[in-house]
Amino acid sequence: PQSRGKYHHEKIDNAEYSSLKRFLQGTSVYSDELGIAGRIDLLDTKTGVLIDRKYKIKEIFEGYKLQLYAQYVCLREMRYEVNAIKLHSLSDNKRYSLPLPGKAEIEKLTEIINKIYSYNPSEEPEGITANKCNNCIYNNLCVYAKSS
Repeated sequence: PQSRGKYHHEKIDNAEYSSLKRFLQGTSVYSDELGIAGRIDLLDTKTGVLIDRKYKIKEIFEGYKLQLYAQYVCLREMRYEVNAIKLHSLSDNKRYSLPLPGKAEIEKLTEIINKIYSYNPSEEPEGITANKCNNCIYNNLCVYAKSS
């Protein structure tokens, strides 16, 4: 599944999605405030729409939202205007609008980032369930993976 997603992501990663200068494609972003860095898929600088592309969206997972919220914070800190955030499912060409993050969502994101920074690999993480593991792309690599 990851190879198919990687294939469909190449146009973004190589900034070949569009030749229009208004689109930021596969651009690195960062937040000094949160201590994170990453890459966005697409930001239309004319409309302020941030889009994250996935091969197939069956369900909007919390991680999808948190990823977009983190990108939102990074872009705002970098002085870009973000007016809307969306997920785009490539396999069926559907778009899903998400609300812009409020104070509660940013606090949750910050809490999760702090947990990541304080991660201790010798301690089993909280909240591991078989359902979560079955939907995780790292299931076959994880020493804590549970099966149903």
